[in-house]
Amino acid sequence: MKRSAAEIIREYGPFQGADRVHGVTYDGQHVWFATGDTLKAFDPASGNTLRSMDVAAHAGTAFDGQHLYQISEDRIQKIDPTTGRVLATIPAPGGGGDSGLAWAEGALWVGQYRDRKIHQVDPETGAILRTIQTNRFVTGVTWIEGELWHGTWEGDESELRRIDPRTGEVLEQLDMPPGTIVSGLESDGGEQFFCGGGSSGKVRAVRRPRRLK
Repeated sequence: MKRSAAEIIREYGPFQGADRVHGVTYDGQHVWFATGDTLKAFDPASGNTLRSMDVAAHAGTAFDGQHLYQISEDRIQKIDPTTGRVLATIPAPGGGGDSGLAWAEGALWVGQYRDRKIHQVDPETGAILRTIQTNRFVTGVTWIEGELWHGTWEGDESELRRIDPRTGEVLEQLDMPPGTIVSGLESDGGEQFFCGGGSSGKVRAVRRPRRLK
């Protein structure tokens, strides 16, 4: 396993009216983050908050290119990002123990915090299609260029981990500074991750390791 210190490029927040940051996602322009009873969006270039929607937002957040998905207690809500309307709801696989959320390969990927699992879930029915077991608590989840990454947070330690999606084996680990929480996790599709900062109320940009071509 390759292991190195996480390189934090930038910190955003704290944001007005947001005591905590749970899930994080990126729609190609704006970073969305869950704060408990609202979903907010900010511009990663300026750091300015642009949107705020009254939606129950207790854990992971995802974007499928058209709609937002948001974990709310024991369910996953499909949301119109323009109006904030909840269009559909499916059961969350952990029944309230769910953490991270990502969209990839036409499916939702849902972290199970204490169970140390990531489920691939049918976005229409909520049916579990497959399960990946890992060996640390799972917070945020993201896919980038065929790589599956998840955040961890146990005790005072948080990491970003790239795991084998077939076996759950840890292939690479980025250690966050002590006391720096990773709640939500999302890739920007390129060279950085956006990491929710839990009770710090911040979102941090972390450099993604370069791949040799």
